[in-house]
Amino acid sequence: MFRLILIIFILLVSFNNIHASMTKEELTKFIPKSLNLGEKDKVLPVWEVLDRDKNIHSYIFETFDLAPIAGFSGGKMNMLVNMSIEGDFLNVHLIEQDEPVFVSGLGVQPFIDFLKQYKGKTLKNSIKVGDLKSTGNTVYLDAVSKATASVKIANDSILASSIKIAKEKLSGVAPKEISHPKKDLLEKHSWKSLLENKLVRNLKVTKEEAEKLFINSTYKNDLLEEEKDELFLDLYIADLSIPSAAKNLIKKSTQDEIKGQLLETEEAILILANGEHQILSEDFVRYTSPDTLEIQQEGFALNIKDGDYEIDLLDGIPDFEQSLILQVDKRFDFDPSALWTLNAKIVRGNTTLYSVPETKNLSLDVHINKKYFDIKQKEKETPLWLLSIYEQKEKLIILTLLLSSLFIILFKYQVVLQKLRYKRSFLLLITLFFIGWYGQGQLSMVTVLGLVKAVVNSQSLHFLLYDPFSLIIWFFVLISLVIWGRGTFCGWLCPYGVLQEFSHYIGRILKLPRIKFSESLNSKLINIKYVVLASLILSAIFAPDITEYIIEIEPFKTSITLIFDRQWPYVLYALFWLFLGMFLFKGFCRYFCPLGAFLSIIGRLQRFNWLPRRFECGNPCNNCHKSCNYQAIDKKSGNIKYAECFQCLDCVQIYSDSNLCKILKKDAKKEKDMQIKDWRKTNG
Repeated sequence: MFRLILIIFILLVSFNNIHASMTKEELTKFIPKSLNLGEKDKVLPVWEVLDRDKNIHSYIFETFDLAPIAGFSGGKMNMLVNMSIEGDFLNVHLIEQDEPVFVSGLGVQPFIDFLKQYKGKTLKNSIKVGDLKSTGNTVYLDAVSKATASVKIANDSILASSIKIAKEKLSGVAPKEISHPKKDLLEKHSWKSLLENKLVRNLKVTKEEAEKLFINSTYKNDLLEEEKDELFLDLYIADLSIPSAAKNLIKKSTQDEIKGQLLETEEAILILANGEHQILSEDFVRYTSPDTLEIQQEGFALNIKDGDYEIDLLDGIPDFEQSLILQVDKRFDFDPSALWTLNAKIVRGNTTLYSVPETKNLSLDVHINKKYFDIKQKEKETPLWLLSIYEQKEKLIILTLLLSSLFIILFKYQVVLQKLRYKRSFLLLITLFFIGWYGQGQLSMVTVLGLVKAVVNSQSLHFLLYDPFSLIIWFFVLISLVIWGRGTFCGWLCPYGVLQEFSHYIGRILKLPRIKFSESLNSKLINIKYVVLASLILSAIFAPDITEYIIEIEPFKTSITLIFDRQWPYVLYALFWLFLGMFLFKGFCRYFCPLGAFLSIIGRLQRFNWLPRRFECGNPCNNCHKSCNYQAIDKKSGNIKYAECFQCLDCVQIYSDSNLCKILKKDAKKEKDMQIKDWRKTNG
């Protein structure tokens, strides 16, 4: 059986789901009738949405194409986002999801309602999921109770895909580092010291140097020897938004004009030039973007235009034949504190003789000292999964302390043997109320299947981090499997298992009849859970659409995640096992639980017979065997079947109690008889 399940797992890894993007016809259904769907981008999986004048109105794209983040079940989660050219969310539609809590738990409507919150929000804000009040640049969306991890993953996918589009299509929308000139830093400089401090940068080119650019060109000119050293261009450039530059270069009248006209999102760049080369073409129109000048940063051309200012230079500044002030739009990725380049273009061949002109650039790199800027580092976005840890830090600390205590208890189990039933019941109540109903830490096969799906589809496993509470429990359980076996989780940390155990206690209080199967029948029934596990895995391979329904064989979602707030068939099913538990001790856990089967298989890595046994256990003493509610102790040998042991420690209590253990009783009687015999000898 175990080998069969392993083979099925291997088969599962060999299958892969193929995602098919929506067709143009399908996308059109999500576009208002007043708009039209344009063409798909040749590089990115994004479509243009056009208005009636064929102008770009917005973009529409699927999140799975751009940020295929696995859902909490490890399956596909796909939303359709319609985002304006300003970075505003126009609509977010749910296309596909298989989150268990939305498939058959809460239903899909709460998810749809969650996505409706994006309408009217902007990518320029930091959008998070939580119950906090929106402040400043941070906007909070209302979470969905019992499904917080799932909607946080959805938010992460929506933002990740939207930012990718914004960076490529919506310049200035994606978050960037912000730098502003220091208004309170004013240094006194001469023309010479402006150059020395690189507040003014210079590009000087002779005719010979300019001609070398066209050395292999049709437009190469032959220079006379005496012409080679003649000045072609002597250009100076300065950022007038820096007070230490502006107030040492231009008169107050020009400064006031710039102050009155320049927007906060613009930078004023002064260009002064002498020489034969004209930095502006003859047909240049003022207050437009010059076609002979270009400013680039990181390889991208920026949006510039002439400011049409009246430029009055201070006394002491050299005279220049050409001058202008460019306005650079900083929203288009321009960071004046970082390296940028001015290209003065030489255009030749623009005549009837040469119909195809050729352009060469005279380039000047500008990198101004950062001391002249206030640089507000772009806030490093905290990963949303890390926010989940911050939001739950108190719960996680308590959980860690609880698990650490359990670790110590299982290592030093002797400390709890006295009044074990009361101590254990107290810890089980903590498991039910804190780990289960409050912390939502009920482990399930949903996570296991989700993990396999993610591996199969080569997706990131970081969806697990959105539920740090359960992840810590998983981590602890995986360690405990190697040390103690499956019983650590099944006997101490499973909230539904606690419900079953308490239901059996109620049955004993009510003196209801008890069902206990024979050894032979029990040995057969315990294999049912492996069949259930295999069925789940097979459905994940061959019928993934129904897996989320088959997984309902686990009553965990109904009883723990949703606390019985669900449709009556699910509630009735969960209550059935609890009712049966009043007669049959933990029937679901022992015979039907696929998670228990999975942990039992992994638990076979456990190699420590850590629960003490004696040679006489099983023969002649069978007290432990008779008292074991799990029927996990072999009748003949007295050995513990760790694959079925839930580590309740009842057998250890018997083992250590001379009133309960036959062997200890016998040894005690022998010792007493020896003492009596010795006394009689001594006293004649």
